[in-house]
Amino acid sequence: MKVSITSGRAEGPTKLNAFDNALLDAGIGDINLIKVSSILPAGTQVVELPEFPAGKMVNCVLSYASSDREGDIISAAVALARSDDFGCVVESSGVNRNIEDVKKEAEEMVRYMMDIRGLEIREILMAHESHTVKQHGAVVASVVYLENNPM
Repeated sequence: MKVSITSGRAEGPTKLNAFDNALLDAGIGDINLIKVSSILPAGTQVVELPEFPAGKMVNCVLSYASSDREGDIISAAVALARSDDFGCVVESSGVNRNIEDVKKEAEEMVRYMMDIRGLEIREILMAHESHTVKQHGAVVASVVYLENNPM
């Protein structure tokens, strides 16, 4: 399997428009996202985000935050951990939380998920975004699943 890690942030005239704009900023705004749980098969490769045809159905782990209060700081992060066996992905987000705390929480959660499964971490990758809201703001971070492994 191949996955990409991406993030984006934006403002918009409404919270929904801000979210859509953040998805566009992350390069995943013209596709249909299907939220999945957070297990990656053995041998998963992390690659650059490709361009998708509009309307494509794409699996992802998605973290997001939004607010319409001027001055709020919104943050989102995803953390991906891989072992030689398989991997895990987690998401973390918050409003008026320090981005470093959001990132730390994501890393701690993915480490726990790997540990509880008895997996030795080979690598941890992360995407994150933070934004100070002006009118309506949104941030997203995502692990996008690009292809499925044949069974």
